[in-house]
Amino acid sequence: MNSPGGPASPSSLSAGRRARELADSVGGPVVDVLVVGLGATGAGAALDAAARGLDVVAVDAHDLAFGTSRFSSKLIHGGLRYLASGRLDVAHESAVERGVLMERTAPHLVRAQPFVLPLTPLVSRGRAALARAGLRAGDTLRLAARTARATLPPPRRTGAVETLHLAPALRRDGLRGGLLSWDGRLTDDARLVTALARTAAGRGARILTRVRALELTSTGARVRDELTGEEGGIRARAVINASGVWAGGLVDGVRIRPSRGTHLVLRPESLGPLTAGLHIPIPGENNRFVLVLPQDDGRVYVGLTDEPVDGDVPDVPRAPETDIGFLLDVLCSVLHTPVRRADVAGAFAGLRPLLDTTGAHSGTAPRTADLSRRHAVLTSSEGVVTVVGGKLTTYRRMAEDAVDTAVRVRGLPAGPSPTASLPLVGAAPPHVLAELPAPRRLVRRYGTEAPAVHALGVRDPRLGEPVLPGYPVTGAELLWALRHEGALDDEDVLDRRTRIGLVPADRAAALDAVRGLVDGALSQGGRAVRQRPWTPTSRSE
Repeated sequence: MNSPGGPASPSSLSAGRRARELADSVGGPVVDVLVVGLGATGAGAALDAAARGLDVVAVDAHDLAFGTSRFSSKLIHGGLRYLASGRLDVAHESAVERGVLMERTAPHLVRAQPFVLPLTPLVSRGRAALARAGLRAGDTLRLAARTARATLPPPRRTGAVETLHLAPALRRDGLRGGLLSWDGRLTDDARLVTALARTAAGRGARILTRVRALELTSTGARVRDELTGEEGGIRARAVINASGVWAGGLVDGVRIRPSRGTHLVLRPESLGPLTAGLHIPIPGENNRFVLVLPQDDGRVYVGLTDEPVDGDVPDVPRAPETDIGFLLDVLCSVLHTPVRRADVAGAFAGLRPLLDTTGAHSGTAPRTADLSRRHAVLTSSEGVVTVVGGKLTTYRRMAEDAVDTAVRVRGLPAGPSPTASLPLVGAAPPHVLAELPAPRRLVRRYGTEAPAVHALGVRDPRLGEPVLPGYPVTGAELLWALRHEGALDDEDVLDRRTRIGLVPADRAAALDAVRGLVDGALSQGGRAVRQRPWTPTSRSE
């Protein structure tokens, strides 16, 4: 049946589908794999298992990309930092996975982003030479990963005039030029997770948001529907815990040391036109930079910090003033006109789920910046598989390793992972994407589905209008999120399917319009089935 948001496909997620599949899963037949957590790694694990022909249920207490996966720098990077610190295996893995995303699985969502490192008086000639050598080594990583030169151009030196053309906001006094390099950048990290979840759904996986895992065992989980409060059980032959910074709360013996990464959100006028992003060296650090990241919506992100977080893990971490001040100080060290605190339109912070393997018994506590970004797959004494650590770039490899372990430990009938060559929803070669009859901004967010999203606004001109003056997101995109991307309420739409909510003032200005559209869409096709009850008792297989 066609919905008001366009024809449904096997990959479409909606309130109605969630209700049906939740009723089928709780107390239902034993499934092959239960995945807990629907960030990039969890959604990737659901896709990996489903692509191998396994019966999969994946749950999250909140929404797709609710946690760390929506608070990244949006970079798909080639591991240069890890190469500089001698972690060649991690660096090579990052470079390989970057190429997989850019050239095979998600070329609509990941493209090359230029960055310039301005050679200001604060960057000594020795440090500049070291940075240039590092960029050349990064290009060698690209070659070793077999990523095409056409995908990622080579690094090079730029003169002062070209550097100022790329970033006119830079201070001119003493500028010797810059070092230009290229890396992968996501249009939106939350959109990657949505594409993963929908691709998994298209392969038969049941993607259930607002379903909290209360207790895990080797044979399933006790869960609660966060919309109704009902509790029940999902039985599974294998359980994968991909809940990120919350992983230790579900499985004993997993020690997570969260690290907070904070970003600022600036409006376009704060830095003027930016043809390239910026790498700004952090004083006193040999291999750490503050990044300036221009976005397709005109905003600019500035990040990021690396600070340990102690105590309870919040659902949504706050960006503290100390982090904001630090980022502003480093940013302003290279600018002609300073950016002040009042110019910061928003800020966000994500928590890296780093595995704590050092200092547990010695009493020492190394900096979170020094903890390994290599992921780990752990199997509990009961047989629950937990995947932690890693980074957004290598989510696919993390998911593959987790499913490999579950298949081996639990004896599941499955072959090797096919995900390194499996296109995500919307993916197509660049020449195909370039010819799609839709605005380029939509193509970069929806790929081959962009014409269908655009058509909603053509059929109903009201949906073609921006929901917020001066911001490009339209009502058609909101309706698409509700009918095809699993959004259940205004928060899902504002904070994850779009990024309107990153600026509090924009969020408040758009809220009434978004709520009106959400209520209208759900009343037509979802609210009645959204609350469909399920019986929290086991049924026979």
